[in-house]
Amino acid sequence: MTTQRCGWCSNDPLYIEYHDHEWGVPNHNEAHLFEMLCLEGQQAGLSWITVLKKRENYREHFFKFPITKIAQLTDTHLEYKLQDAGIIRHIGKLKAIRDNAIAWQKMKDDGVDMVKWFWDFVDNHAQINDVPYYKDAPAQTELSQKISKSLKKHGFKFVGPTTIYAFMQAVGMINDHENHCAFK
Repeated sequence: MTTQRCGWCSNDPLYIEYHDHEWGVPNHNEAHLFEMLCLEGQQAGLSWITVLKKRENYREHFFKFPITKIAQLTDTHLEYKLQDAGIIRHIGKLKAIRDNAIAWQKMKDDGVDMVKWFWDFVDNHAQINDVPYYKDAPAQTELSQKISKSLKKHGFKFVGPTTIYAFMQAVGMINDHENHCAFK
C-alpha cells in the first residue's frame, strides 16, 4: 500500500523525508526557525529540492554556529563561501543570511523572543487549511505580507511575502498538506 502524499512531493528520498517529518509540522526551536527563514530566502527563483540538496552544506557554512557568530561574518568571509558549489553562489543571498542574523540578534537584544514573535502571528496555533490540490494553496496571504513588511522594517532581507508564506508552511505555522495527504 502506498502512502498518500501531497502532489508536489517527488520520489526523491530527501523530499519524502522533508515532506513526511518536517513540512507543516509546528516547530518552536529558534535555531530551526532561523535556518528555515534563511533557506527559504535562498530558494528565491529556484526549486525547493535544489535548496534541500544543499542544506547540509549550508549547515556546514552557517547553521552549526550561533546566530551571533553568523552576524559577525564579513563580506570577505561571504565572498570566500562563494567558492563552494555546494551552496547557492549568490552574494546577495549569502549577505542576507548574515544581515538576517544581525536583524534577528538586534530584535533579541531589544527583548523580543523571536519564537514567540513569529508564533504570535497565528495565535500560537498552526492554521490548517483546506487544500484539495497543492496548486490551490496561495503563494502569499495578507498575513505573510504583514510578517514580511515587519521583518523588512527590522532589516531582514530576502523575506518577501511569498518567501514568508513558504517559511510559514515549512515551520508548521501553516499546514497546507493536501486534504488527501496522510500527513495532514
